[in-house]
Amino acid sequence: MLIAVNLEIPFPCALVYVTYRERLEKLVKYMDLVEGVKVKSRRQEQGRVDCINEWHSNAQIPAPVRAVLGKKLFSWTEHAIWNESDLTVKWQIQTHAFTEAVTSSGENRFRVEGNKTVVEHRGELRINPQKLWSIPLVLRSQIAELSEKFLAQQIEGSLKQMGEGVRQELEKTVIIGPWLKNSH
Repeated sequence: MLIAVNLEIPFPCALVYVTYRERLEKLVKYMDLVEGVKVKSRRQEQGRVDCINEWHSNAQIPAPVRAVLGKKLFSWTEHAIWNESDLTVKWQIQTHAFTEAVTSSGENRFRVEGNKTVVEHRGELRINPQKLWSIPLVLRSQIAELSEKFLAQQIEGSLKQMGEGVRQELEKTVIIGPWLKNSH
């Protein structure tokens, strides 16, 4: 399942980029389906930041999915590489359950468009039904398809909320150039 979300944030690109990267734990409060995120490790060198973050969702899981997969699928570890030279972040996700079956990775790009920033989130989420070992064979494809659709919708909604959170956080704290945002 492809994930594609474009967001427009009315602040300078470098500032939006740094806000996403540096204020991740503050942005959780804007995402209804995210219970929390914890930075497990962070390494910075020459315009690159490598992060490992542990995420936990409080999403309302559809009953058929919850019964078979459980809630542990909705916790994951994110490996992210932030590259300042091209204002991108490449990410890969490892779920805490069904790690052999679930793959998710992508790239987010931050670019200037007029006097705003466009954040392009692109990724892919795949659940290989053949690797859902504990699920009866007859149900594997249905569960994989239902789970992919559900998770992609949840991810896209959370990305939109996170972008709105970035905008709100910047509106509270920034006075800058043509944007003339007032500090609160």
